[in-house]
Amino acid sequence: MTEGERILWSELKQFRTLYDIAFRRQVPIDFYVADFACHNQRLIVEIDGEHHFTTDGLEHNRRRDKWFHKAGYRVLRLSSADVFDDKDACVNIVLAQLGLMN
Repeated sequence: MTEGERILWSELKQFRTLYDIAFRRQVPIDFYVADFACHNQRLIVEIDGEHHFTTDGLEHNRRRDKWFHKAGYRVLRLSSADVFDDKDACVNIVLAQLGLMN
């Protein structure tokens, strides 16, 4: 796991206790591996480092997201920089995607 993934994972693993929502990390879904997945809510959370913002990285993300959507998942992408700069805001974005915040 990258440092950004470790930081967010320290928060997401608490969701089981706080909200009765379970996330798994490094989840194989067919031939892709999601950074984090909540199967019950059909939500994937990806932490994108700088290589995700290259032309090739953006195209790869587009193909992955399209495949995940066809498999019935929503995909939330957060940048590593956002996780480093404001972890709490990133957690709130995840909570909002789960319908737990306005």
